[in-house]
Amino acid sequence: MKKEYLNKFIFIYAILIALFHFYVNIWGGISDLWFNAAHFSLLASLGFLTYRVSEHSSKDIIPIFDILLAIAAMSVVVYMMLFEESLYSVANTNMRFFDLFYSAITILLAIEVLRRTTGYIIPTMIVIAIGYVLYFGKFLTGVFAFGGMSVERFLYRMYYTGEGLFGPIATISTTYVFMFILFAAFLIKSGAGDFIVDLASVATSRFNGGTGHVALFSSALMGTISGSAVANVVSTGSITIPMMKKAGFKPLFAASVETTASTGGQIMPPIMGAGAFIMAQMTQIAFSTIIVLSILPALLYFISISFYIHIHAKKHNIIARGSDKKAWPIVREGFHFLIPLTVLIGLLIYGFTPTYAAGISIATIIAASYLTKTKRMSFKLILEALAQGTQNMVITGTLLVSIGVIVGVINISGIGVTFSQLIMEWSNNNLFMGLFLVSIAAIVLGMGLPTTAAYVVLVVLSAPALVGLMLDPTTAALVSAGVNVPQATLYLLSAHLIVFWLAQVSNLTPPVCLAAFAGAAIAETPPMKTGFSALSLGKAFYIMPVLFAFSPLITGTWPERFEVFLFAIPGFLAIATLSEGYWDTKLNILEKILIASSAILLFFQDQIFDLTSYFNVIQDTHIVGLGMLVFVLILHKSRYKRTSNLATVSNK
Repeated sequence: MKKEYLNKFIFIYAILIALFHFYVNIWGGISDLWFNAAHFSLLASLGFLTYRVSEHSSKDIIPIFDILLAIAAMSVVVYMMLFEESLYSVANTNMRFFDLFYSAITILLAIEVLRRTTGYIIPTMIVIAIGYVLYFGKFLTGVFAFGGMSVERFLYRMYYTGEGLFGPIATISTTYVFMFILFAAFLIKSGAGDFIVDLASVATSRFNGGTGHVALFSSALMGTISGSAVANVVSTGSITIPMMKKAGFKPLFAASVETTASTGGQIMPPIMGAGAFIMAQMTQIAFSTIIVLSILPALLYFISISFYIHIHAKKHNIIARGSDKKAWPIVREGFHFLIPLTVLIGLLIYGFTPTYAAGISIATIIAASYLTKTKRMSFKLILEALAQGTQNMVITGTLLVSIGVIVGVINISGIGVTFSQLIMEWSNNNLFMGLFLVSIAAIVLGMGLPTTAAYVVLVVLSAPALVGLMLDPTTAALVSAGVNVPQATLYLLSAHLIVFWLAQVSNLTPPVCLAAFAGAAIAETPPMKTGFSALSLGKAFYIMPVLFAFSPLITGTWPERFEVFLFAIPGFLAIATLSEGYWDTKLNILEKILIASSAILLFFQDQIFDLTSYFNVIQDTHIVGLGMLVFVLILHKSRYKRTSNLATVSNK
């Protein structure tokens, strides 16, 4: 098939896939099993038509082999729909030959499409998981020994039940994730990206290092739309990174700021990437509750990066330049972009499902565009948005469906329970040590897995252990006995948020850090060096999970949450100042020690070190930390003025 025909076919096919998902998500009509199978078949077939067998293959034609694979992918759902009675007839008897054949071919197709779209790491993990449960688990000894199961039984559970490919995680991909990625595609096609960058430029241009804050602010706003770190880097970074370089920021710092800011898009409500939807499904906590409780942590993350930008700008004398643009004309031309976001948030708060809310919000984008004369969505733009949304979903959709094999193996083998018990044992029931072990696991997984995959795998393994460590022994015993303890729900959410935040580090952690690679490509900086630099700026990804575990930021009342939030702001200022070693001038060793001490007191009030035993008069060690930081910065300021005055006198 020639290139022009190929592009037209893929464009039309992607539109039809989007329309199919939109229709079923809004009006229904087929079972979850059929819908999930169709979701995989459609996206996998599009993946085989879009991604070649190797990077050296020609992009101008579709090989016959790829067409056959696409047809084979479509046959998966066809067989499911024609012979679904196998679900009932073979549950306790022998499977037919074609039941075995299509079950096996589906797993093989999933592995191949993942290899083409994400590389070899995840397919290798799937192969190892299958080998463990079918073969070599029986040869292991100790806690990881597994008696094994028959190939027939394994294929049945992977293909026909909710434990495998087409289970709950596939449902999340089919519904929430697809609709929100489609929503993001419509917003971007309608011109929201330019509106966000322009608005950010006006809002931050009067600050030192204003262009850095533009990157931060625009990526935070874009994160509410896309929930994708790489998409954020590509969409906003192509504008903000050259802007930052022109203003005087070093290319490496510019790429690092954009990378860390864009990665924050996945923890920014109301979308928060695919992970938040999986979190809602796995915890059975309302999606609206998750996004509301995630607002303060997300704000702290972006505030922490803004401190780095401010200090870096002072250090390199990057002053405010102002902006020629005015806020009112930008708002007047782009106010309609706020309407679908308002509708989306309103519907979620009111109690509508995220899927329905996203569908209505997509229609609102089109309708709202006609409130302006210059940015109306034409029929062509609507079709392009449908196609773009589907194409953006290929990697995520096939990943979420395929990762069901790994999750299924974890559940079948009981290795998740074993891993949690090991964390409890190795940590000696110490929450800080348990958190450290989970962090190490997150770093290791992040080197090979995308964010969503790292979160899903790690949370299945470690969340029970984290909940057990955070709860007091009595409550933990009640929860283990199956007693419904309302407060334990917030601790479960806290455990999931810990893993969710740690999983984001995969975007920044070399050697596989896709967001950093995207930023490096735009800034023309070394990819690995950009990753390490971004990891340094993104320290909040490690600090916030500690706050989730040791403070009432998630598990407390709203006054307690706001107290943690307000004192964490100067805490992050202390961390940024300490990391840069600079405020008005270089910090001396005593200032560094005092600022580090103030950061500990600001973040952890009587939690880790039981500081009340040392501060019997002043119980609120947050106040002590704040006073210490203010005192050090005032002394530093006076030292800087004395040095400046002496330099002025000597020059005269």
